Amino acid sequence: MFDNLSDRLSDVFGGLRRRGALTEQDVSVAMREVRVALLEADVALPIARSFIRTVSRKATGQAVMRSVAPGDLVIKIVHDELIKLLQGEENEFEDFRIDSPPSAILMVGLQGSGKTTSSAKLAQWLTNRESKMVLMASLDTRRPAAMEQLRVLGEQAQIDTLPISPGQSATEITERAVRRAEIGGYDVLILDTAGRLHVDQELMREVVDIRNIAAPRETLLVLDGLTGQDAVNTAQEFDAQVGVSGVILTRMEGDGRGGAALSMRAVTGKPIRFVGTGEKLENIERFDPERIAGRILGMGDIVSLVEKAAETLESETAARAARRMQKGFFNLNDMRTQLESVQKMGGMESMLSHMPGMKALSSRVGEAGLGDGFVNSQIAIINSMTRRERVKPSILQASRRRRIAAGAGVQVSDVNRLMKAHAQMAKVAKSYSKGGFGGIGAMLSNAGLPGGLGSMLGKSGLPGGQPSMEQMRQLQGLLAPKSDR
Repeated sequence: MFDNLSDRLSDVFGGLRRRGALTEQDVSVAMREVRVALLEADVALPIARSFIRTVSRKATGQAVMRSVAPGDLVIKIVHDELIKLLQGEENEFEDFRIDSPPSAILMVGLQGSGKTTSSAKLAQWLTNRESKMVLMASLDTRRPAAMEQLRVLGEQAQIDTLPISPGQSATEITERAVRRAEIGGYDVLILDTAGRLHVDQELMREVVDIRNIAAPRETLLVLDGLTGQDAVNTAQEFDAQVGVSGVILTRMEGDGRGGAALSMRAVTGKPIRFVGTGEKLENIERFDPERIAGRILGMGDIVSLVEKAAETLESETAARAARRMQKGFFNLNDMRTQLESVQKMGGMESMLSHMPGMKALSSRVGEAGLGDGFVNSQIAIINSMTRRERVKPSILQASRRRRIAAGAGVQVSDVNRLMKAHAQMAKVAKSYSKGGFGGIGAMLSNAGLPGGLGSMLGKSGLPGGQPSMEQMRQLQGLLAPKSDR
């Protein structure tokens, strides 16, 4: 999310940080580059101009120029202004209104924006995070496949869906869904309306009729984040005719420019409620302006990372792993559990991108051979071992390693590198048992994340700047890259 913009801004602010003192000319040149970066990210021109004017005014004050670290202070100003841009002028972000059971949520949007999938994602999020009992209903009478799609997604997410009744109109289905939600004691009713290729009056009349029947607490507009400023224009049209309380931006995991997210609140006045970050049902995030601003500026989002760990990893398994590390135990079964945790968290690149100062390193994960294929091969090697070999790795002599390599479809050298990585992680476990590291590293280990990864973070927590060469060497050695050193 916002990778291109983040990379551009990192280059700009990296130059400011390297200067011991700043002049107004330095700030002016940097702000011109920031303006270009925003425009390339498809941020609306008036928004980009206003943002740069505000930052420039604050960044050229005497307090900034005379500060000990003027570059860092300019970055803080940009960070604060990004938060204001994303959340509006209000001091607090509006609460998601699902407080009056059964609270209806009306999902609207153009065809192909990911509305039906977003409905299921939101339903699962409400179930898992808010402990809500959710009912979903498809109102797309023109595309029977859409009704079936929602039913299938409901089965996958274990969310109830309104039974399909052929021949009923959208308003009749709405009335039936409202009655079912009231009688069934549901907390939330999600209504997935029909999409269109463009905004038209027929669509709007139908949506208005549905809105009048359901009296939704939230009307969420689902927009494709890759469409840039067109998404902002669509939001304005829907809001004018139907009334929108918030926005869900989909496809934000790709290399899109992200300008829609930065412009949406300032142009429409409507908050972005959620962002879709992938195809899976769990790939949805609550949009938090402060965290997003931190990601854009390369500050990471450790809170989201730990939250994701809590959602995706089994607490009992994580607690057991933490207890074993506290006692200094770490066999190959533990290593397999840690590797599987990496998979559940979206891969090493995703994890590192959430960590402050690790963005530059996350972009090099693939180059270093530490992508999904590498993790899968490491798990395959461990699965090719016997139970005794996994518990007592010291018995793995040459003949056993050849057998394991054949069973996993890899080279013996790959097995040797995994064993070297395990030995390093076992050392980490021993240092952890003796209080060798704490802070964020310990918190990540207790959350079920790779304990070895936490070891490189040091006693004081995560590094504030770019990763050092020593940190990169530690990570590469810890995870056994494909090249021998």
